[in-house]
Amino acid sequence: MSLPPVAPEVTAAAVEALTSRLLKKLDAAVEQYGAAELVTDGETVRVHCGEDAVVTLAPDASGVIALDEQARCTCLLAPKCLHRAAVLTACPVADSPETADPAAEVGEDARDIADAAAIERGAGADSAGAAEGSGATGTTEAAVAAQPAGPNQAQVAAAAALWSAAASILAAGIPAAGAVPQSELLRAAHTARLAGLHRPEAAALRVVRGLRAARSRSNAHRLGGLVSDLIELLLTASLVAAANPDPELVGTARRAYEPGGSLRVHGVCREPVLSATGYGGVVTHVLAEDGRWFTVSDVKPGGAARARGAATAPVAIGAAALDHAQLSRGGLLIAGATVSADGRLGAGKNVRATPLTGQGWSGGAVAALFAKPLGPSVRTQLAGVLGTSGDAEQQGTDLVGCDVMVIGASGDCLVARVDSTNEGGPVIRLVAAHGHPDFAHIENLRRLATYPGLRIRVVGRLDPDRPATLRPLAVGPVPGSEATLQLPEAWQGHADLGYDRLQSVHFPPQPGETPAPAGPTPEPADLIADSPLWRLRHVVELAVAGGRRTVAEFARTSAPHIAHLRRSGLHAAADRLAALTAEADRRGRDVFGRLVDPDPGRYAQAWLAAGLQLAGTERALVRASWENTE
Repeated sequence: MSLPPVAPEVTAAAVEALTSRLLKKLDAAVEQYGAAELVTDGETVRVHCGEDAVVTLAPDASGVIALDEQARCTCLLAPKCLHRAAVLTACPVADSPETADPAAEVGEDARDIADAAAIERGAGADSAGAAEGSGATGTTEAAVAAQPAGPNQAQVAAAAALWSAAASILAAGIPAAGAVPQSELLRAAHTARLAGLHRPEAAALRVVRGLRAARSRSNAHRLGGLVSDLIELLLTASLVAAANPDPELVGTARRAYEPGGSLRVHGVCREPVLSATGYGGVVTHVLAEDGRWFTVSDVKPGGAARARGAATAPVAIGAAALDHAQLSRGGLLIAGATVSADGRLGAGKNVRATPLTGQGWSGGAVAALFAKPLGPSVRTQLAGVLGTSGDAEQQGTDLVGCDVMVIGASGDCLVARVDSTNEGGPVIRLVAAHGHPDFAHIENLRRLATYPGLRIRVVGRLDPDRPATLRPLAVGPVPGSEATLQLPEAWQGHADLGYDRLQSVHFPPQPGETPAPAGPTPEPADLIADSPLWRLRHVVELAVAGGRRTVAEFARTSAPHIAHLRRSGLHAAADRLAALTAEADRRGRDVFGRLVDPDPGRYAQAWLAAGLQLAGTERALVRASWENTE
């Protein structure tokens, strides 16, 4: 039993209606009423806020509080009462209906499972597929073509409002970014949505969710994720406010599906999807014969239980009589296919699909995936990563495949050596794609780590934030090797790490039959951890965690850190750190010589420059960590 999500404008309006006296009590009321016992009557949720105050929430058919009338309180001050505003603030933030698409982000770790991270676009992907089947594609393309070359006046004004709200939150820091600053950002996000700024709006909603997770001390809180989201918000808002004509800064409301002709695709693996807003499902990755990646998604409300059940749910493409488990080990011949820009296959009414017999990983296009060198694939993947975006859409959907030899466990990762036929191949890390206990990723990696010398094939997604790190989605046996997995015939040569659980019978009879490497477990070099960039990251994260005053205090002892960065050759990072600390400690005076509050905009600019420098340098180090995979 949980509170329903609330549209940003509803929460913002409730907070704005409070008097200054009630605003001072809002944060304490949010904490109190957010933990109150809930009473449900069908779809209606009631929160008892005292003897004479009961807040009733009546979500619409989509499960969202989208109108002011759907939240009522029985007290005398309603609707401008503290009870109603506090309960609405305690509710999750609903996604914009225009950008609703929970399958847009997949493959993230525990941060996205619990917070953002998750998946940032609300209602189901099926609605997008249905829209494209009924002719919505042409309408969307016409609307995009009709847009002017640059942002219009309303978009510039909305971006400026987003910048101002985000800069104020940055100056305040997590401890002071309570319900009132959050409501100001929600109001700015709603204005941005009305102006058509979909990408900045999504970033703003992620920031609000991150702030709430941090202030509630949730296990889902990741300071690095909140920093990335705030950088994304400030960067896009500032560029749009400056009338930058790049259409990627505005984003799209709904991904258009375009005709894809006839396709013959072969299943590779399934991946569970779980969002913080209560959506769960599965994404099945398929590979065309020409090497192009596509996905088939099934994501709906239901959380982890829905993600488990969707693993064997029917595929909604054409009249194909197979489920996602069968598709991941089989294939489809599609006539009249429709494809989105990020490679998702549509389920329009004119699409026809016929099931194909599975080839496994040892034949056809999937076998060619493992024959390609890893280096070019890595460069292609990392070249498309934006160091300032937490959106998986900016990271690409293609997977990579390689043969590895298991070395052993080290911390939270499995250490393996690329190219099982070359003992001198590069060493990489394999980290669980999902950390949720309902999925088998962690358990399977732990079991694999107990068989050093085991040779396996891996399909996964590159981790753009960690050097030489791959997040595997599925594993399979290496053809022609005895020291490899022995999977059931029904699995068609691979195990989906999120759903299939590896057992002892799936490994060689005795661990001693796999040639274990001698000596301690080698680990790949962590170029980020070994560099002095932590000095800059510490201050960038400190600014978000503690606010401007905390950075101003740090500025009094920042000289050794700046000097160390310069001695290490990181002159740009040193300059950004010096500029940030100097701006944090700057205080102006009015005409009477009195100290005045500094402009948060200049401080936000200095922090954004430091964050961009940090992200760009770390991305370069991640790319360098894969250079020896040629």
